[in-house]
Amino acid sequence: MYTIAFRPDRDLIDIRWTGLFDGPSVDAYAAELHRRFREEGFAPGYRLLMDMSGCTVQPVEAAAAINRRLGNFPRASRIAIVTTSAITRLQVRRFMTQPYLRIFECAATARDWLTADASIAA
Repeated sequence: MYTIAFRPDRDLIDIRWTGLFDGPSVDAYAAELHRRFREEGFAPGYRLLMDMSGCTVQPVEAAAAINRRLGNFPRASRIAIVTTSAITRLQVRRFMTQPYLRIFECAATARDWLTADASIAA
């Protein structure tokens, strides 16, 4: 339903969603993300790629639960969301209001933006 890869060489967390979340899977996802963030030695200012192209829009209850569970997660410097779904875009914009977030239709373009020189304004 999801994969999480930490890429310290790029200060990047690379997440791919491939299924729909429910209560137990939200809890497992949030717990794993928090645990691995600490274990991998990441700090605020990392970059986040979330590829949501492998699933449809999340149930509203699950999206709200993810937002609650990760509301205190350390802040990224850039967030790239990948989706081709207009409804998923709307859901992302509802729950993720960070000014350093961009939505892309292509994972390669999103990754290029994330890993571009840090002096370029997000």
